[in-house]
Amino acid sequence: MAPGSDRAPLERERIIAEARDLIRVGGLESLSLRRLAARLGVTAAALYAHVTDKRDLLRGVAEIELAKLAEAYVQDPDMDPVQRLREQASAYIDHARAEPELFRVMFLFPPQLPDSNVPTESALPAATTAFALAHSAVVTAMRAGAIDCEDSLLTTFTLWAGIHGVATVLQLGFSLPPESEEQLRDEMIDRLLAGYGVR
Repeated sequence: MAPGSDRAPLERERIIAEARDLIRVGGLESLSLRRLAARLGVTAAALYAHVTDKRDLLRGVAEIELAKLAEAYVQDPDMDPVQRLREQASAYIDHARAEPELFRVMFLFPPQLPDSNVPTESALPAATTAFALAHSAVVTAMRAGAIDCEDSLLTTFTLWAGIHGVATVLQLGFSLPPESEEQLRDEMIDRLLAGYGVR
């Protein structure tokens, strides 16, 4: 940094934060190392001291978003297990609605599945944490007799598919009134849970 410069030092956290802002405003397609370097007032080559490539940048952004999602998941052990499933579904959909462009980045990297003996090199720790919280909610509901299913992992994927579907539909630009969006969310959750014996 030149003497007298008030520019903040270049650090990985700052680079990822700037990349996140680029995506948030301009979409995933707006992110390039050259554009990012220009915003930071450095050369693209200077970024490589802190990130390996564009995919590394995206991993950093995904980590932030998935950590926020995990924080939003209810983890109260005293909560009714079915209500916990509902609250997690709502948190997931709310996150997608609040940050539609960043939501896309979250699914570029998979979680490590429970009890997997095969390491997944591309697995993202924050994705693993978020998935583990969702899976734990299903296991808790099963053990409490609140839902009737034999395979907790398959049930977690089934609920995730339904919730992700609603989140995706709400990003298609239909401009539904808020009450209709909430009705769609609740209808999906109610129908799926009814299939597992919840009335």
